[in-house]
Amino acid sequence: MKRLLIILHDLSAGGAEKMMARLAGALVDAGNDVTLLMLTGGGVNVALVDPRVKQVELRSARSASAVPALASFLRQNHFDAQLAALTHVNVVAIAAAALSGTLARLHVSERNAFSRDKHVNSSLRVRLAYWLAPLLYRLIPNPVICVSRGVAQDLVETTVARTQDVTIADNPVLDNDFRDKPPGCPTHRWLQEKTSPVIVAVGRLAPQKGFDTLIEAFARLPVRNARLIIFGEGALRDDLLAQAARLSVADRFDLPGYADDPMAQVAAADCFVLSSRFEGSPNALVEALSTGTPVVSTRCPYGPQDILEDGAVAPLVSVDDPQALAQAIGIELAQPRGRHRQTRIDAAARFMSSRAVQTYLAALLGRQSS
Repeated sequence: MKRLLIILHDLSAGGAEKMMARLAGALVDAGNDVTLLMLTGGGVNVALVDPRVKQVELRSARSASAVPALASFLRQNHFDAQLAALTHVNVVAIAAAALSGTLARLHVSERNAFSRDKHVNSSLRVRLAYWLAPLLYRLIPNPVICVSRGVAQDLVETTVARTQDVTIADNPVLDNDFRDKPPGCPTHRWLQEKTSPVIVAVGRLAPQKGFDTLIEAFARLPVRNARLIIFGEGALRDDLLAQAARLSVADRFDLPGYADDPMAQVAAADCFVLSSRFEGSPNALVEALSTGTPVVSTRCPYGPQDILEDGAVAPLVSVDDPQALAQAIGIELAQPRGRHRQTRIDAAARFMSSRAVQTYLAALLGRQSS
């Protein structure tokens, strides 16, 4: 049994936090002793943490101020491997590991397209972290774990990081028995009593997710009775509602906020759409495939091309092209819903926890673990 530590800012509603919570449980299933440490603490994804995973909250006011407390924790507790996630947390973890003499056991991970993600947050501290991180990645002894080949390639091509500074591990998106689990019951009224085709999307209401392009595409659909639901919250809520009103689709569009079980909604929908401008490895796309529901995705950097096998599993369209997106959605709605269902489910199976955790163990411990 190996003692493993996962370091996060908190367990808020982001995809990285959700995947780290799932990874912690999968590592326990693989026979390891796992601690999940939060620099601050709390968040809605706490509910996803396996009760066998130990939780530690440093309760720092911000990530940067957690360095002394984290260094002290690392000195007092011996772990066989330490894994940090997200760029600003990586920088904090590298500093703390250097101070505590545990740098040889530290691994950091990048979850998104670095060249795009660094422009999302204008905070001076965050910008400094993004400037500093690639320099540190060249110096630390272990390669950066990237969630997809595209994320790794982007880090190498757009920063000072070298090919030998990166490695790849798949996200543990799905339970091992996902094929046998019936979907939950949808909670949205349009999905409970469906009277017309329903399109569903899931994600933060942020520019990265391209929901403005999706609404524009929705307005162009020839299927005039179709409905669109986007599950999620974020700063663009009012903008998206205003856009729907301008395009005269407000009566067929809804932003109900977060869903406790978003995949129950997707499983009941007629089409799932990923309209993102960039990603790392979009977990929602994998989850949607696992339900068998038809999907359409942008060919955004990075992840969808790999997950959808360059369009062999489901349609890929150009980023920010509402006409192409509308056409692809329209084609999917016109076909029998069960067409190619098994192909979609089989494509999702690569991201089962039991498979993905082995790629992490190989990266963290330098070998495959049974």
